[in-house]
Amino acid sequence: MTKTCIVIAGPTAVGKTAFAIQLAQHLHTSIISADSRQCFKELNIGVAKPAAEELQLVPHYFINSHSIQEDVNAVVFEQYALQKIDDIFKEHDTAIMVGGTGLYIKAFCEGIDEVPVVNAAIRESMITNYEQNGLIWLQNEVKKNDPAYFSQGEIKNPQRLMRALEVKLSSGRSILDFQTKQKKQREFNIVKIGLELPKEQLVQNINSRVEIMMQQGLLDEVKLLEPYKNLNALQTVGYRELFDYFNGDLSLNNAVERIKINTRQYAKRQMTWFKKDQEIKWFSPHHLPALPADFLSGM
Repeated sequence: MTKTCIVIAGPTAVGKTAFAIQLAQHLHTSIISADSRQCFKELNIGVAKPAAEELQLVPHYFINSHSIQEDVNAVVFEQYALQKIDDIFKEHDTAIMVGGTGLYIKAFCEGIDEVPVVNAAIRESMITNYEQNGLIWLQNEVKKNDPAYFSQGEIKNPQRLMRALEVKLSSGRSILDFQTKQKKQREFNIVKIGLELPKEQLVQNINSRVEIMMQQGLLDEVKLLEPYKNLNALQTVGYRELFDYFNGDLSLNNAVERIKINTRQYAKRQMTWFKKDQEIKWFSPHHLPALPADFLSGM
């Protein structure tokens, strides 16, 4: 029987985790997370990591698998996920991948090109300058150093901008030069499912989630991570804003409101990315087919 990976994609707070666990239990298989932040064992509340009891229900990979001190990117994820799915397929005919990091899912499904090693001093200097001068400074630097990427890339996403800038400053070449766009053929089937909600419902979910995170102790979690705030892993919604609170740049209420706004903007970017993928079949989390066979037939 041909092996199949069911990919569950969609924006943050749409209900991917609960559905993935339910589906994995039904199929008696394992889950590979495609989330660029849940892999870090030091980050918990702020990245909406599955609860300990959820992780016990189904084996999960790429959760608590790395440290914030490690350089984790789409190339690392592709290699990791391909190894893990090979392990899963030794015992099961299907596997589940779930997450909202579009680039990681794309790397797994289609492959991704290697990019050059980045000079650590360049990265640290860039992050410091970004923290001091903000997004407009970062956009201007990318526009000046890599106009090709600036005209085509995600210029409102600081992580993508910093990645483009550090590659250009380290290698002298645009990050676009390393993207051949040649799809790799996988030796297993891939079925892509997207979860979406009406905008009003998703906004409500995001706002509620942020409030719950604060009640669960997000402030204390971020305080403990303050010594590491310049690491790439901490350039993350929910952490950056509370670092600004600790720095005295924002009141706590304003920082929490900023988390909600930035999370909503992130969800919008996620949907923009996923909607470009014509292979994704979209469902409401409230109106999902009852059985996995419904997904696998005719898709």
